[in-house]
Amino acid sequence: MKNLLDLAPAVIFFVAYYLGDIYTATAAVIAALFAVVIIYALWERRLHKMHFTAAMLGLVLGGLTLYVRDPVFIKFKPSAVYGLMGLVLAGSHLIGQRVMLQRLPQTLLTLPAPLWRRLNGIWAGFFLGLAALNFYVASELSEAIWVQFRTYGYSLLMFGFLMAHLPFLSKYLPESSR
Repeated sequence: MKNLLDLAPAVIFFVAYYLGDIYTATAAVIAALFAVVIIYALWERRLHKMHFTAAMLGLVLGGLTLYVRDPVFIKFKPSAVYGLMGLVLAGSHLIGQRVMLQRLPQTLLTLPAPLWRRLNGIWAGFFLGLAALNFYVASELSEAIWVQFRTYGYSLLMFGFLMAHLPFLSKYLPESSR
């Protein structure tokens, strides 16, 4: 259920774009991002920092898009979000004893510290790569192609990236998860 909720803003953006235009989609995604923050806050009784950060970036960059009537700001929101995630993950190699992924609650996976560091670095590179890819697509390709890529591309890339981890991490999964 939470995975569907996480995808909702992208789907709402896509539908609003094709029913209206980039400005309609921008307003809709801002509302959807804050709705996700509120729903998670009610479910988990805490503020989900990543969703809140994405909503605030959506508000600022989407607000600029709506205010100046220039879609360039909303088109670079994914680069800002993914870039920030990549930098936080990369920076965690320098701050503290454990990297960011290792600091998250571990309910499914228990790894040795060196493997956590390697995995964290791989995820940092992945997110920085997504930021650069979005920058390229938003800058060099048409708005319609960017909307398609924003809707489907990131989800497919993320799914493929996660599936590529399975052969390497499966031996660390609990028996009931295999």
